[in-house]
Amino acid sequence: MASSKSSSGSEALSKMSLEQLKAIKEQADDEVNLLQDSLSNIRNATARLEIASSALNDLSLRPQGKKMLVPLTASLYVPGTLDDADKVLVDVGTGYFIEKTTNEGKNYCERKINLLKSNFDQLVEVASKKKSIADEATVILQAKLKQLTPST
Repeated sequence: MASSKSSSGSEALSKMSLEQLKAIKEQADDEVNLLQDSLSNIRNATARLEIASSALNDLSLRPQGKKMLVPLTASLYVPGTLDDADKVLVDVGTGYFIEKTTNEGKNYCERKINLLKSNFDQLVEVASKKKSIADEATVILQAKLKQLTPST
């Protein structure tokens, strides 16, 4: 069934003019690039959540009153003392934080990681389809250009 769908797509592409094929190829290439950027963002977000989950695990093992460095930014840390390792603030987006227990924070991270991985898999599938459309358009475009070029 997929082959009949693919061949009908090839037929539709082969009936297009050179300008239409170029436009289809450029659009598909642009969409592939956007999807690849999205995939990269998802990978980065997943990595940050995995680091956060690991940090929550490490935090739960530290005793109350433990001296530590607290990150204010990615490169600025200030000295602090651990007051209560069982309560954490979870960034839920757009500047909102929710107080949760360490276990709830870990569960939140795991749920978000699973959601991101699911979205990642779906985007990979879409990007693959768009890439095959761009490749198909390129092949047909090259064939049409070859037909227009006189043989020497």
